[in-house]
Amino acid sequence: MKQGIHPEYREVVFHDTSSDHKFLTKSTVVTQETTKWEDGKEYPLVKVEVSSASHPFYTGKKLFVDTAGRVEKFNRKYKK
Repeated sequence: MKQGIHPEYREVVFHDTSSDHKFLTKSTVVTQETTKWEDGKEYPLVKVEVSSASHPFYTGKKLFVDTAGRVEKFNRKYKK
């Protein structure tokens, strides 16, 4: 295997900003932010908008999405 071509594989904290859920896992993602974890160590921090803690498929909660604006826009665009 060639030396120096592989990214660093390390422990990283992912923070789901929509549900304020954090989890520690391994990743090669590069980030400048860091956070202190429950074990007292400092880890790189990656902020994400959706994870299994907030995704409707995993939580069973339905999100209300305003589709009226999209339908009206479609009707205006393709109105005969």
